This record gives sequence, C-alpha cells and structure tokens, in this order.
Amino acid sequence: MSISIKDVAKEAKVSIATVSRVLNGIEVVNEDTQKRVREAVEKLGYRPNIIARSLKTQRTRTIGILIPDISNSLYPEIVRGIEDVSSIYNYNIILCNSDMNLDKEKEYIYILKEKMVDGLLFMSNSLDEDVLEILQKLNMKTVLLETTAENKTIPNVTIDNVNASKEGVNKLISNGRRNILYIGDHKHALNASAYRFKGYEEGLNENNIKMSDDLICFCKPSLNNGYENVVKKIQEGISFDGIFCTCDELAIGAINALRDNNINVPNDCEVVGFNNTLLSSVFYPKLTTIDPSSYDLGSIGMRMLLKIINNENVENLNYVVSHTLIERESTR
Repeated sequence: MSISIKDVAKEAKVSIATVSRVLNGIEVVNEDTQKRVREAVEKLGYRPNIIARSLKTQRTRTIGILIPDISNSLYPEIVRGIEDVSSIYNYNIILCNSDMNLDKEKEYIYILKEKMVDGLLFMSNSLDEDVLEILQKLNMKTVLLETTAENKTIPNVTIDNVNASKEGVNKLISNGRRNILYIGDHKHALNASAYRFKGYEEGLNENNIKMSDDLICFCKPSLNNGYENVVKKIQEGISFDGIFCTCDELAIGAINALRDNNINVPNDCEVVGFNNTLLSSVFYPKLTTIDPSSYDLGSIGMRMLLKIINNENVENLNYVVSHTLIERESTR
C-alpha cells in the first residue's frame, strides 16, 4: 500500500497542511515540527506525488539544462555546480544535449516546456534569433550560462570572454610571439567564442600587431579541428610562432599536430587554450589555459534562476564570474 501525505501527518501528529508546508520549504513552521515531519517522512518512506503537486502548485521543482555538446569536457563541471545547488533546494534536473544542432536545440526547448520545468539553464552553441523568439513566446524563465544575448535581455552568468582571451593572447605576445594563429568559432557566432575572437583581435591591436587572415582558422571545437587546421597551415607554408585556441580540445589537437611535424612546444611555438578542463592538466606538455570558473558558472546560474522562479529580487541580471590564466608548460 502506498504511503500518503495523510499517513505522514498522522505519524508526525500534525495537520496535512503543515506537512505540505514543510515539504514545500515554506518557512512558517518551527524547527521542532519540521524535524518531526521529516522523521515521519523518512520512517514511512513517503515520496510526494510530483504530478499531483505540480497540478496544484503549477511547479514541478524541475529545472531543464540544455547544453550544446555533452562530449565537451567544459560542461560536466558546469552541470555539477548546477546539480549541487539544485540538490540543496530539492530540485530535480533534466539534462538535454543538442549536439550543436539548431533544430534539436529548438525541439528540446519545446519538450522541456511540455515537461513543465520551472526554468531553463541554457548553454547555446549559437543564440539564433529563432531560439530567442521561442523562449519569449513560451515565457520560459531562463538564465544563459557561458554567454549572453546580444541585447542582454535574458539574465546570464558568464565571464568577461573578451578580456580573458586578451589575457591569453598577451601572454603569448609578452613571450615574444608575433605571428599568433587563432583557432576557434567564427567571429560572428552568437556564442562565447565570438567574444573570444574579439579578445584575440583587441590583443593584437593593442600591441600594434597587424591581424592576418592567413592566421585565422574558424572551426567548431574539437581535437580533430585543432589538429587539421595546424597541419593545413604548415602545409601551406604559413609561418606562426604562437597559437590561441578558444577551447582546450582545439589546443590539444594543435599541439599534437605540432609534435607530429617536429615543432617543439613551447620553444618553437607556444599554445594557449581556454576552459581549464581536466585534460589540460594531464596532457603533455601541460596546457596553459584560461580557467572560466566553470563550477561557479553553474552554481551561481542555478541560484539566479531559483530567485527568478520565486519572484525574488536579483540585483545583477548580467553576472560576470572571475577568470584566471593558468600558466603551464605549453608557454614559457
């Protein structure tokens, strides 16, 4: 026989309404009563009927997370930050992977709406206008992570991608590197990589280095793309002594290509990555990279979304998390 909320109330010697307040985190119940209710819940093994509760409260205590590529090692740490906070506040999560496919991304937003999620934490490969219109049409409470909408109308938690990238480029320049290859997403992409290209561009300009189209490789983030773009430039006879990549996967692929072509890292060519993924610290040579505080992006984003869901005041809807340049063996 299934245990009901009425059984919990009888065991704890309180009203059904009091049990409901405790389970929903409504802070009008004293600590002793809360303790009795929670002990009764544990003793009886009671689990609330989420469907029945959501029909009554219009809340499911469920958050949707939409990421572009589950194989990208940046996202697990962000999701861990989200999950840790959601656990504290008794929220469940639904994780969706769009595979960097725009149609799949749009479909998942509709699916999450149908699942009646209370809100969405959205990491988009490209903030397409159609996607933004869907979010507005569905009136879905959303926080963007890792990037921002161009007009900043959607709450977001990100890092200063322009200055972070500029810092990485300046590291190469300060070590005497003048011909710096850029490998990453297109400059017009509606995601974090577009801002990272701008940082690359500003870093060169501020150091009076002329940007060359021959040193720009626009591509999607992957080990293969990092490898293939470096090999292509070598075969074309393009000279470069530094490489800035918008993610660690690209940087590691680039280093592999340099090694296969007998180019020493960092003596002949220095490499800077981005995201400080686990692989960057165990790969040889260990990768100099930008740490974007991935866990904080997730945990702060989740806290912001909860405040929005609960109609609480959010002081800063465009929150910037600090970043750090981690210097390792791929630079001097």
